[in-house]
Parts: sequence; structure tokens; C-alpha cells
Amino acid sequence: MNAQNGYDIEDLQPGMSASIAKTITDADIVLFSAVSTDTNAVHLNEEFAQTTMFKGRIAHGMLTAGLISAVLGNRLPGPGTIYLGQTLKFKAPVRPGDTVTATATVKEVIVEKKRCIVETVCTVNGKVVLEGEATMLCTSRAG
Repeated sequence: MNAQNGYDIEDLQPGMSASIAKTITDADIVLFSAVSTDTNAVHLNEEFAQTTMFKGRIAHGMLTAGLISAVLGNRLPGPGTIYLGQTLKFKAPVRPGDTVTATATVKEVIVEKKRCIVETVCTVNGKVVLEGEATMLCTSRAG
């Protein structure tokens, strides 16, 4: 891997894995609301959120999913790769103050198409909060 191009398709192998961790803050939730224009009260209003099945505010699911993008774009496969697709299954809420660990694990490498399939998962204290699968277009030394 190099800082400019990440891992080339020729360097990837099933089982390779990378992670990042981030504590979700109130500011993250407010900023994500502003950028996405998703101002659902379950994210921003504690009084309202207490009346929901979550019994308190939760982070946007797509804010959590954004951490997967960070792993894929910065670590594995890394810089130069292009996100082609992603499936997501939201399994549990993420709350302000939770530390989310996003992990990407190479599942399949398709050298001739310069693509890799990556299992993606986000956890909080070891509990899966989001899982899915990404398809990436990778860089190649062959051009």
C-alpha cells in the first residue's frame, strides 16, 4: 500500500482486514443533520426521543455507515479506490457517546475486473450495530 493509491487489486487477499473507531458526539449528530437535512426529532430532541422505542436520542444510521466509507477509502482498499455499491442492515441503535468500530474484511478479489467484495461491520462494545457488503473498484499496477 502507498498513501496515494492504497492497495492495488494485485495486493488484496481474502481475509485482509482494517478498522477505524470513532466516538459519536452530539456535535457529530447535529452536523450530520445539517449536511444531510435529516432533522428527524429522534436524532435531535431528547424529550421526543424518550417517547420512542429507543427511549432516547440515536445517531443517524447513515452517520454510522459513513464510518465504513472511511475504512474503505482510507485503509482497505484505501486511497484511489471507488465505491460501487453497499448493502446495509441496521441491527441496533448508536447513541451519543458510543464508540463505533467500523471494520472492512476482504471477502473476494476479482482481479480481471479490478473489483473486490468487502464484508463491512460496525460494532459498539462488541455488539453489531450495522452489517453489510461493499463492492469496490480498485487500483491496479497493470493500469
